[in-house]
Amino acid sequence: MPAANQMILATFIHNSGAHPGGWRWPGAPAADQHDFAHFAHLAQTAERGKMHCYFSGDSQGFPHISGKDAFAATDYAGKLEPTTLLAALAVVTKHIGLIATASTTYNEPYAIARRFASLDHISKGRAGWNVVTSASDGEARNFGRDLNMDHDARYARAEEFVDVCKNLWDSWEDGAILRDREAARYFDPAKVHELDHRGEHFTVAGPLNVARPPQGHPIIVQAGGSGPGRALAARTADMIFTAANSLEVAKEFRDDMRARAAAFGRNPDHVKIIPSVQLMVRASEAEARRADQELLDLVPEALALRTLSLQLGVDLSHLSVNDRLPDLPETNGGKWVQQSIMRMARAEDLPIGLLARRVVVSRASFSYTGTPEQVADLCESWFRAGGADGLSLSPNYQPGVLEDFVDQVIPILQKRGLFRNEYEGDTLRENLGLPRPENAFVTNPALGCEPRMWA
Repeated sequence: MPAANQMILATFIHNSGAHPGGWRWPGAPAADQHDFAHFAHLAQTAERGKMHCYFSGDSQGFPHISGKDAFAATDYAGKLEPTTLLAALAVVTKHIGLIATASTTYNEPYAIARRFASLDHISKGRAGWNVVTSASDGEARNFGRDLNMDHDARYARAEEFVDVCKNLWDSWEDGAILRDREAARYFDPAKVHELDHRGEHFTVAGPLNVARPPQGHPIIVQAGGSGPGRALAARTADMIFTAANSLEVAKEFRDDMRARAAAFGRNPDHVKIIPSVQLMVRASEAEARRADQELLDLVPEALALRTLSLQLGVDLSHLSVNDRLPDLPETNGGKWVQQSIMRMARAEDLPIGLLARRVVVSRASFSYTGTPEQVADLCESWFRAGGADGLSLSPNYQPGVLEDFVDQVIPILQKRGLFRNEYEGDTLRENLGLPRPENAFVTNPALGCEPRMWA
């Protein structure tokens, strides 16, 4: 089991770098986002640093872009399907957790349950599913809709979706596979259960055609910050990724989520809160400030303004860079990020041009560049102050930012006793200190029905 006084460290890989100028950084190689070797190096680097998990985000759509805004496509051109990518990464890594994003809005529970059960078996218990609801009309248009599903309706669907997936993972009990050659019994039919789910959004018979995953359930990750998003995370998630632009915001969010988890009858210590951060290492403060400015100078103004519009879900092209952000109508997109950006704009009285440059870099998360000791101090302060159970590093450019963090910051955290020197267990659950879920069909025999095919 991991020590209670040690933090969790993850890395969230944006294909072209978390910073929109990162892919243009002169010191970074011009990586091919279709080249598996590029991602293998990142995952192996994170594993060398004993980090807990490698997180691959996803979207099933393409942003509407034109003219100079084509710069916005850098993270969408070459976005490999994440469970496919992570299945390949499982072969070239041994310990690090592998977390992939999959939407509950434009997928079906049986397919997702099967996909992540397979990834958990392939990785020998290192899989995680980042549960998201699709926020863009661009995704909707790829799945037979002109406009995206309403925000609250998306989360109502997500609630049922996750429950069905968990029950499908439980449709095979532990020990159901016998491989008894003498008796010609490959499995025990009494330990295979038909779900027979009939809900508001889904009708799913089951059982899954993949045995129960090594972790029981792959780790469930959630990142919603709205009311419905927090409710889903508090009830179902093992780990919550969040955006927080200050320690105070991070503490408020963590306290709220722990209270919500307790209200669902859960142990709050079994819900790990991991804010996303963009941290870079430089030898001196002067070099740190110079690196920040040089990266920012690589971001076209049109891209910054377009990104702000995308994040807010409102077209701002009619406004001047010197205007202040007007009162905006509530949109159907990601509400937590929208609200965070609007709070930032009001609190600091930022003109739209400056706000856009701030948002295009951090997307409402925390960004900092400093010496190795300063970056380690920041990680320690957020952890000790109760703002986080750990941090998820989003490298601004690749692979240098992750390599610097692994080689220069993690050794300091290890020396301070804040981070482990070796992996504690074989599965992601064990390394996070989380219990393996009991099988729902064992604890509640009235659930579902026996498979008709065995009658």
